[in-house]
Amino acid sequence: MGGLREVAEPFVASGSTGVAIRARLKRLTPQDETVLRLVGAHLGSLASQDLAARCRDGLEHCAETWTTRKRELTCVSSSRWAGAITKASHDQWALARRCHRAHLQSLQAGIATIRYRLSLPIGERGSKSAPGGYRSRKEWHAKSRRLAALEDRLERERADLEAGRVHVVRGGKRLARARHNLHAAQLTETAWRQRWEAARWFLQADGESGKRYGNETIRVTPGGEVSIKLPAPLAELANAPHGRYVLATRVAFPHRGTEWADRVEANRAVAYRIRLDTARGRWYLTASWQIPPAPMIPLEAALAQGVIGVDTNADHLAAWRLDTCGNPIGQPRRFFYDLTGTAQHRDAQVRHALTRLLHWARACGVRAIAIEDLDFAAEKTREKHGRNKKFRQLISGMPTARLRARLTSMADATGIAIIAVDPAYTSQWGAQHWQKPLTTKTRKTTRHDAAALAIGRRAQGHPIRRRTAPPRTHQSDGCGHRTVQAASATPRREEPRPRIPGPRTRSVRAGCGANVGNQNAQHRSGRSADHGFWQQDSLPLSF
Repeated sequence: MGGLREVAEPFVASGSTGVAIRARLKRLTPQDETVLRLVGAHLGSLASQDLAARCRDGLEHCAETWTTRKRELTCVSSSRWAGAITKASHDQWALARRCHRAHLQSLQAGIATIRYRLSLPIGERGSKSAPGGYRSRKEWHAKSRRLAALEDRLERERADLEAGRVHVVRGGKRLARARHNLHAAQLTETAWRQRWEAARWFLQADGESGKRYGNETIRVTPGGEVSIKLPAPLAELANAPHGRYVLATRVAFPHRGTEWADRVEANRAVAYRIRLDTARGRWYLTASWQIPPAPMIPLEAALAQGVIGVDTNADHLAAWRLDTCGNPIGQPRRFFYDLTGTAQHRDAQVRHALTRLLHWARACGVRAIAIEDLDFAAEKTREKHGRNKKFRQLISGMPTARLRARLTSMADATGIAIIAVDPAYTSQWGAQHWQKPLTTKTRKTTRHDAAALAIGRRAQGHPIRRRTAPPRTHQSDGCGHRTVQAASATPRREEPRPRIPGPRTRSVRAGCGANVGNQNAQHRSGRSADHGFWQQDSLPLSF
């Protein structure tokens, strides 16, 4: 056990701090769509120029340069649009810096792994905790060349990080690269151009508390009327006072609509974003705002009604309900999802699976769901897993971060606590201690089901291994029937065995047997049982 790493304690994950809802803008007139396209294209070009200026400033950025950029944008848009554009540029630059640091860590981990394996003799076998040497001289030579390439790349990335240089593509790097291979992306040049232009539009604005309906740039009334503050060059398109354009349609939010309406009527900040789905030809309006985090409940209170352990896999969630003592109840459940296709399809699949999981938890009366605190950031490199490309694709496709964020936010609205546990050895120990004992003629327990049970027991603070039976000679049942753990349907299975009347051993002391109350049943002298017809009477003392 000395080679095992220390397992972290489980904790209750914090709830979401923001809300985002979306509704479709239906029945837009051709004039409405023309205005939205013109405003989005104009502000998108300004956002691209401002982001380029922010990237050129690098680490030399200060409040004075920010003010200068905002003043220049105000002349060609408005003060509120200028503030929204500059803030978006700062957020995107900060996100690029965080991604840059994560990329550096990945390069450093890959270089360390290659150096270690190159230092070992060729053909040396590895262990579970450390990789071995390369299998051939040819592979050793190829990895040495890759090490030099990674070290050169690391030096360039470090220089960019120290200088504050970032590489950002408005519209997305993946969509930009798709232009070079339209056949693989299954797009025509016209379709790609439409999607590229729509992705680079800018139609978003943060809210401000105290202003009318919480946002002066994109305003939505409680009745659903949507109006936009037009930039200065497009002011002639206004159909409302103060240079505003009111859309002919009204919007309604089916999800959290009451909460949104209460916030708008109180003039609290709400951020809006308008987006065009070019594949469907539909316009969408997204509203978002911040909420105070829900108070954290103690771990013991969350586990008072048991827990549901969930094992995350590439195509399904394996779940099993446990009672307060850590014993499985009922049958394991599986919630499948398909992670192929577009990002919207994958996100919908994850949401549907989590919705079914939460509905089952509420039906069972459980107030806690245990899930692994997974992070494959440093575990999916090819230096870590070598030629096992399928496994690298498997763990890269698992939506660990998205699933955890989705589950936390969705469970917060239902009052169910999410408990994050250390994922160390859950699959291995679950299969070792629980897979075979829980497999019956009518139920085939998989490795993932056993891992879900192990996750739930770790959240409750129980050891994953099952209780071991004592030696045969030390069992009170002699050598008769004795199970390692009582079945889940056995009542009061976690309590001590009841006291059985009678002697506990074969040696019975006088006056302590089962017939201690019936003295006639004891064949002793002086008792009535001794005076049978076959016994001789005692002789008199005098004759």
